Amino acid sequence: MTSNGVTRQAKPDPCSFIIFGATGDLTHRLVIPALYNLAAARLLPDDFCIVGIARNEMSDDAIRESLMAGLRKHATRPVDDGVAQHLLACVSCIQADPSEPESFDRMAKQLATLEEKRKTTGNRLFYLATPPAAFAPIGEQLGRVGLLREDNGYWRRLVIEKPFGTDLASAKALNADLLKVANEHQLYRIDHYLGKETVQNILVLRFANGMFEPIWNRNHIDHIQITVDEKLDVGRRGSFYDATGALRDMVPNHLFQLLSLVAMEPPARFDAHTVRSEKAAVLAAIQTQSQAEALRNSARGQYTSGSINGPIAGYRKTKDVEPDSNTETYVALKLAIDNWRWAGVPFYLRTGKALATKRTEVAIKFKQAPFAMFQDTPVDRLSQNYLVIGIEPAEGITLQFNTKVPGPSIAIDGVEMKFLYKDYFKAEPATGYETLLYDCMIGDNILFQRADSVEAGWQAVQPFLDAWKAAGNDGLEFYAAGSDGPAGSTALLEDDGRNWRKPS
Repeated sequence: MTSNGVTRQAKPDPCSFIIFGATGDLTHRLVIPALYNLAAARLLPDDFCIVGIARNEMSDDAIRESLMAGLRKHATRPVDDGVAQHLLACVSCIQADPSEPESFDRMAKQLATLEEKRKTTGNRLFYLATPPAAFAPIGEQLGRVGLLREDNGYWRRLVIEKPFGTDLASAKALNADLLKVANEHQLYRIDHYLGKETVQNILVLRFANGMFEPIWNRNHIDHIQITVDEKLDVGRRGSFYDATGALRDMVPNHLFQLLSLVAMEPPARFDAHTVRSEKAAVLAAIQTQSQAEALRNSARGQYTSGSINGPIAGYRKTKDVEPDSNTETYVALKLAIDNWRWAGVPFYLRTGKALATKRTEVAIKFKQAPFAMFQDTPVDRLSQNYLVIGIEPAEGITLQFNTKVPGPSIAIDGVEMKFLYKDYFKAEPATGYETLLYDCMIGDNILFQRADSVEAGWQAVQPFLDAWKAAGNDGLEFYAAGSDGPAGSTALLEDDGRNWRKPS
């Protein structure tokens, strides 16, 4: 394992890394710091160049200075000037705008010149760090000028950031537009959650340990909880968030990626096609609910004023948010998977903004053992048996179980066995993008969503979107910033005789 957690040692083929939105926040905050970490680990090609695509003319020196400032601000570790300068020395800037088709013709010629100079052999990775509305127009222009055509043994890949559509219809339309100009194997729909070590470790935990796979089913598991809680409020993203909401922003991508890894069937082979097929299959097996069922099996909330390390204004007071907005900043769902393994096992998902705790975890709740032997021990003192996969803020795995308290009498108490990545592997901090960018360059798309997986996710959430739209404000609850969320989220489990897992 390397210092940044990337386990594969082979350098990628020579290539050009072409970033649309090179002057934007995502490039400065995540993409360049991740490339720097790969450079420090000597996992970038020897023949390599970064090409920033900007809507307006910008000199090479100006973009290098901007990216260096962003790297110093957002780096996950102390910046080695030698490594940083070597990386950014290969940066160039080209002006192009999909609303000006002729600019893409010029860009194609400029790229050919750069590739000859940098000896990148024609391999090109196009990274769309842009608003979603630009995905299809950029793809159309790249296809028109032949920049996505794979000839003479070189490869062309297109990396797309989430969200992949805003509902089922738009996701299908986006996939159709992109597949007109590129083949599925060229498309890398990126989700930074899948770059986290613990997320990838779900597959290893399940399928490389004989103690877990035999009990990973309806016979032994009572239910599964997936939680992505954030302390941050909407901040300066009011315009985007008010048109999106917590459901669209988080569930079809982040939460469903976690669900698919936890619930998928064992793949026959550990290759991209087989693993992605099993992930798509389990998402397609999520029960499609009627609008009445969707209302009954969901809770949605919006934060009001409160306190999180200082006062927080209510969501409706946020800049660029409508004063009577019914956009949810919190969502909890109860889902069912219609297959043999998970029949009768509910999956509870929740995510929200401006909450008391920052936490991302998957909690697998095992069925309770019979209590007959322990009639003299209060049942409510027995610990719940959970296997908890922690993703943020600490990456690790915790097993909760019961044990005897030392002493002459039989007394039982709950304990935890805990494994933390930072304690065992001493890995340096990373952005979560390193493995994903590396995989893009070596052509391994096992961690990236396929078109059928994207559409299956939207198929599952569409009834909730439709039901909430029809209901308007009816059913929208309010919760104070800094609290645990709306009461309806708690009731969603209590109605089934269950509770959300409390943090340790």
